[in-house]
Amino acid sequence: MCDDIYDLIVIGAGSAGVRVARVAASLGAKVAIVEDTYIGGTCVNVGCIPKKLYVIGSSFPENIIDAEGYGWKIGSLVFDWAKLRSNKETEISRLNKIYGELLLNSDVEVIRGKGTFVNSKQISVNSKLLSAKYFVIASGGWPFQPDLPGIDLTITSNQVFDIKELPKKILIVGGGYIAIEFAGIFSGLGVDTTLSYRGSHLLKNFDREITNHLLKQLQIKGIKIHLDHNVFGFRSSRNSIEVDHSGEFDLNIEQVLMAVGRIPNTRNLGLEFTKVSCAKNGSIETFDNFMTADQSIFAIGDVAGSIELTPVALAEGQALAHYLFGDRDSATVDCSYIPTTVFSQPSLGTIGLTEEEVISKGLVADVYVSKFRPLRNTISDRKESSFFKLLVDVSNEKVIGIHLLGPDAGEILQGFAVALKAGATKIDFDSTIGIHPTAAEELVTMRKPIRRIG
Repeated sequence: MCDDIYDLIVIGAGSAGVRVARVAASLGAKVAIVEDTYIGGTCVNVGCIPKKLYVIGSSFPENIIDAEGYGWKIGSLVFDWAKLRSNKETEISRLNKIYGELLLNSDVEVIRGKGTFVNSKQISVNSKLLSAKYFVIASGGWPFQPDLPGIDLTITSNQVFDIKELPKKILIVGGGYIAIEFAGIFSGLGVDTTLSYRGSHLLKNFDREITNHLLKQLQIKGIKIHLDHNVFGFRSSRNSIEVDHSGEFDLNIEQVLMAVGRIPNTRNLGLEFTKVSCAKNGSIETFDNFMTADQSIFAIGDVAGSIELTPVALAEGQALAHYLFGDRDSATVDCSYIPTTVFSQPSLGTIGLTEEEVISKGLVADVYVSKFRPLRNTISDRKESSFFKLLVDVSNEKVIGIHLLGPDAGEILQGFAVALKAGATKIDFDSTIGIHPTAAEELVTMRKPIRRIG
């Protein structure tokens, strides 16, 4: 006998879960959301928001130094890690409260605890059985920790935001968003930073030319980067961590951040008591309309192997709620031309096809490139440069890829993403009057391709 019966129970109160719960409730469904960790999920608590706050905080030293070129006399710089960490916690607490109020005001019941399936129609939470017509699994992802000797000496992206003291030397293992962003954060805060990646190129699914340029910019900032580099384990050595690795040099580090990817968070969900299946990578397999192999259970967001971006998770939650309780006959999300930004320093924004994808798809495209020094760097004499790239399909003149490396890449890209989504051509770009002087105007002033590919 169930204690409570709902139209929808959502497991996971992250971006995807909160959105599907709120929209479903607004459509008249009786909804409960179950969360055992933190309201707001990864993005709010140990992802996008605190990471961006730390990126901003770590960028001030460069801004202060640059100010001298503009006539400002700046005294000695003193950084208080504890204050930044405390202020970050205050902001996250504020956002947690907002998320809770949003759910409450949407008439969604919030249940704190671990939700575990006992069958396809019931879950157990705090020894209480709950029943629903539909379930949505939106439990997100979790940092992957490889099985290496001494792995307990390292930390993950879940823990890095709240370390008690800022280390003098740090090793960051990984070559994706998280690794690169934290390399910039720690380096900007004055930490001796080393980045280790087993692959030959950072950000493996990004345009190779622009990631190579990013690599050079990171090295200019003093980040030591080792590619084709393997880490085999860790040993405690007095006040440091000794790293067993493939390089021919000693590597003794005060702190190690393992940022080698995230895995779907399906731990202890009781999926074995349902018909839900998982793919080889651990993600929950979904079919049409985010339905799993069990017709009463759906899965959205990172746990289902979706594109790991908060706006994608939100879109999936919105679409699924309207499919289950609204008047839409499908829960489709258009994943073409999704913009994304790596908040490296400088930041990297991208949308559409990479040069490598153009070639692999058998397309023919013209490549336009602009490499320049941002105006603010001219007087400050900072050596950092920007790199903008357009890919244009020769057959129809449509812009099919934009790749930006430079300050505010994400802010610039968001508007141009609308243009690509609308099918803008190179002629549309050329006929648009630029805003001068800005970096963004470079995208509408490129006239001659540097090469043709495909």
